[in-house]
Amino acid sequence: MARSNIHGEGLFASETLPGGKLIGVYDGPRVEEDGLHVLWVEDEPGGGWTGYDGQNEMRYMNHSAQPNAEMDGLECYAIEDIPPHTEITIDYGWDDET
Repeated sequence: MARSNIHGEGLFASETLPGGKLIGVYDGPRVEEDGLHVLWVEDEPGGGWTGYDGQNEMRYMNHSAQPNAEMDGLECYAIEDIPPHTEITIDYGWDDET
């Protein structure tokens, strides 16, 4: 974790992370309301959503329209090679057009 040019603190690679590598697992209690570090995970395709209030370093992942990682449930994977000292970003899934 270090200061981010995107927002506040960010999560950064400490070593080269090859594409497809598991970066980490988002950990925290289930919650029903949104918050600063809440990750919303779709329960099943077309189903409901469950919020998890991040309690580990994964909560510092910031949003990017061109992310270098993606979430699969609570697991985060590199979608391309991520060099050391590069911020790890995901697409929060915002729809800016609505």
